[in-house]
Amino acid sequence: MSVVVPAYNCGPHVKKLIASLLRQSLPTDEFEAIFVDDGSTDDTAERLDRLAAEYPHVRVLHIENSGWPSRPRNLGIEHARGEYVFFADDDDWFADEALERLYACAKTNDADIVVGKMAGYGRPVPRELFRKNRPDATLGNSPLIDSLTCHKLFRRSFLNEHGLRFPEGGKRRLEDHSFVVRAYFLSRRTSVLSDYTCYHHVQRGDARNVTAERLDPASYFASVREALDVVDANTEPGPLRDRLHRRWLRNEMLGHLRGKRLLDAPEPWLGEVALEVQKIIQDRFAPGVAGGLPPLLRAVAYLAERGRVADLRRLARWESGIAAHGVVDDLRRADHAVTVTVAAELRSGSEPVGFRADGDRDVLMLPMEEIAPEVLDATAQVRKARLDLVARHRETGDETFLPMTFRTERITGTTGAGTVHLVHRTTATIDFAALNGGRTRGSWLLKARITNVGWTEDARLPLVFICRADGSRPRIRDERKVWNRMRSAVGRRIKR
Repeated sequence: MSVVVPAYNCGPHVKKLIASLLRQSLPTDEFEAIFVDDGSTDDTAERLDRLAAEYPHVRVLHIENSGWPSRPRNLGIEHARGEYVFFADDDDWFADEALERLYACAKTNDADIVVGKMAGYGRPVPRELFRKNRPDATLGNSPLIDSLTCHKLFRRSFLNEHGLRFPEGGKRRLEDHSFVVRAYFLSRRTSVLSDYTCYHHVQRGDARNVTAERLDPASYFASVREALDVVDANTEPGPLRDRLHRRWLRNEMLGHLRGKRLLDAPEPWLGEVALEVQKIIQDRFAPGVAGGLPPLLRAVAYLAERGRVADLRRLARWESGIAAHGVVDDLRRADHAVTVTVAAELRSGSEPVGFRADGDRDVLMLPMEEIAPEVLDATAQVRKARLDLVARHRETGDETFLPMTFRTERITGTTGAGTVHLVHRTTATIDFAALNGGRTRGSWLLKARITNVGWTEDARLPLVFICRADGSRPRIRDERKVWNRMRSAVGRRIKR
């Protein structure tokens, strides 16, 4: 295996990646790390040269600054000697068994591409894709389109056979989208490894990642169009093309026009983004693209297509208050297992998200009257509303969906006559002898995750499970009690 890493002025931020590469369970004679220093002006070059001098399986290439990761990645492919190539970023890191497990998955399934489970830190990751292992994932049978970053394993001969390279020539936002989508269409087999968190993807706290700057609307949406061109060249008009197009509409387009992201945007820049989104919706998308969105996002697309930027701001102010709220109704333990019952709902401020009856339809209630009821028809989404319980390892970021049962209750009359809101209830048993393959040492947080009508929101529950050894019986800390004790102590000090 060859791990290719573009590096530019990463300084000490690269230490975590280096340490994770040196800890890999894969023997050092079975993989190499190729760092491509993109004309760094700090001590990055010297730091990497010292590393390569000490470890024979580390190589460093030095090039004049290209300004973007594409050129370094392409050079990494040319110099790679591994059967497979993985593209990593200099401020991310690998889990200890990541390379060994990725390679084993590739060989077992004879895969051209392996998508390893990711944990995100300030960055979104495709959670639904990683619900289960997928030995033969396609764009048609799985949510593979949700994973478009290049942080994956690729068979090197596959890249060379098809001339797959990253687009060069200055700053090219979304440069990995066209690359990855082309690869998905060309791949003879793509596998998804979900039972081990392989890659930890980070948004640096100092916001100095090379792609952290505010995007230029014209070039950014030109890249969106290029990715759409790849989809159009490989599909016929119809449900599959609409579903793939919907991914860019949802993430790269409407994602800029809703919630806090919109409210934080400068007015002139927002106007440019809204205009670009409007043009792509009108020029490129069939009606089924927006029609297949949940009602909240259909509303955003409806306003964007009509250029109603002021109404987008009104909707964003309301949506910025949306949050999931969850409570623990019951908690029981037996040996290594804990059974927990949770109730959760979506709220905007102190009020639950409501639906009003319109004949036999449930219509999402938004703070404006100028959107057609059919756009806000939430009947199908209300039926599909989901509550998941997710265990997250505090130290490593590993997330695991817990097996559980859930139901949704319709509560009437709380937001006005003829209205309902939804309360979701679930019960899950957490077996700490089996959770995360038995790798449970450390602290586990519990989250209630609601997915409904266009939101996926997490409610942090006030329980922490602490395992002293892998698979051991957990100690349970109820943070409500901790908080109440702290508040009482503060109150006593104030009185004294």
